[in-house]
Amino acid sequence: MASFTEKFARNQWYVAAYGREVGRELLARTICGEPIVFYRTEDGRPVALADRCVHRRFPLSQSKLDGDRIVCGYHGFTYDTGGTCVSVPGQKRIPRTARVPSYPVVEQDSFVWVWIGDADRADETTIPRAPWLNQEGWTAVNGMEYLPARYGLLVDNLLDLSHETYLHAGYIGTPEVAETPITTEVDDDASVVHVSRRMSDVECPPFYAESTGIKGRIDRWQDIEYHPPCLYLLHSRVAPTGVAPRADADDSGAFHVEVVYAITPETENSTFDFWAVARDFALDDQGVSDFLWESNRTVVLQDVTALTVLEKVIADEAEGYQELSINIDTGGLAARRLLKRMVEAEAPDRTSALR
Repeated sequence: MASFTEKFARNQWYVAAYGREVGRELLARTICGEPIVFYRTEDGRPVALADRCVHRRFPLSQSKLDGDRIVCGYHGFTYDTGGTCVSVPGQKRIPRTARVPSYPVVEQDSFVWVWIGDADRADETTIPRAPWLNQEGWTAVNGMEYLPARYGLLVDNLLDLSHETYLHAGYIGTPEVAETPITTEVDDDASVVHVSRRMSDVECPPFYAESTGIKGRIDRWQDIEYHPPCLYLLHSRVAPTGVAPRADADDSGAFHVEVVYAITPETENSTFDFWAVARDFALDDQGVSDFLWESNRTVVLQDVTALTVLEKVIADEAEGYQELSINIDTGGLAARRLLKRMVEAEAPDRTSALR
């Protein structure tokens, strides 16, 4: 049976944490089956090392920092920021193989990204952007929920927003979301999936009515941009019905919300669901921030509950079960295809490594 790590594209960037989570306390987090310890050096640089001492496998995350070095809490093996052992107990000679893997890390747009594949292939310019999360003119709230289900279920969930009508009624969903057709475009060269839904003269859900103060019906845009394997962007525009962008592209009559998800596999059947909501209105209104944080977290937890149920159903179903797909699934199916292509592109490298 194949290892679960072989089901993920490894030569890709994944969000490991929010920047605020990584500090001088050691943080343990498993990414695509790889146990990793994160911390910051004294000058603030994030570091990621394999979370296993080379000696007797003791978790380095349960150890301590001495300056910028980790001292294993079991036998005192000491590692520098590159994973090289610089001290062992009871002898001056350090074995040549006394080192643990280190992982490239980049801090960008409030996230700490990690590359778990071949380090020499890591190119930080390929990390997709979510600049609204710490950009002037925007205010953001964020959080992270643990999902005990495979990450592909969350990808499916976010690429098909028709479920808002049923699962998130009373928060973000209205009847028109499910009733309105979508358009799907796939940029195979850039490996990006675009799904759009434009709604005119529709009900304003509480999520937007309470945060924007709009009374009455709205025009509502949902433009999804998914960058496999990890980053999902929902460009959301709401405006009173009939308020359109001007010919000069001025859209100040509308309210804009950027919903960001980082979908990071922990293991084959568990996922970190990082979420953020950025807005270009009511920037200093803490009440709006509190409302959006609580409302979006509620929506995320509704997804977690549903997908946890679905994970169990899939795990228990008979082999060969055939699911049904319809028009609203075109974005999710395209995402599956791109993810499969990423994994298969690495297959020759894995085969060679096993020889």
